[in-house]
Amino acid sequence: MSVADVFTDAAVVTVEGEIDLGTAATLRGELLALHAAGRRGLVVDFAGVRFCDASGLGALVAAHNRVTAGGGRIRLARVRPQQARLLRITGLDRLFPTHDDLAEAVAAARSSTASAG
Repeated sequence: MSVADVFTDAAVVTVEGEIDLGTAATLRGELLALHAAGRRGLVVDFAGVRFCDASGLGALVAAHNRVTAGGGRIRLARVRPQQARLLRITGLDRLFPTHDDLAEAVAAARSSTASAG
């Protein structure tokens, strides 16, 4: 997991491999730290995510709750079909805006923070 791009108002977190019990807390912590540092538009790049379990979903929801309470938004980019299906089944597709293209997600994140500020 790495922070790929950081802008004044937004950031991209790139996740590789699995989001599970062993990595979920790290993802949640990274998202919350970026938000605390002033990044209101957060994009999680799912292109490299092979697997996401309930603890991964829980970490995303927990981060979402804190970030939205603080005036921010988490978007998901390049979600693979397996994870998109999981988001639909759990109803989380209504919670997280998803984008097929990373640049599109970043532009949406940055424009939503500009209009909110």
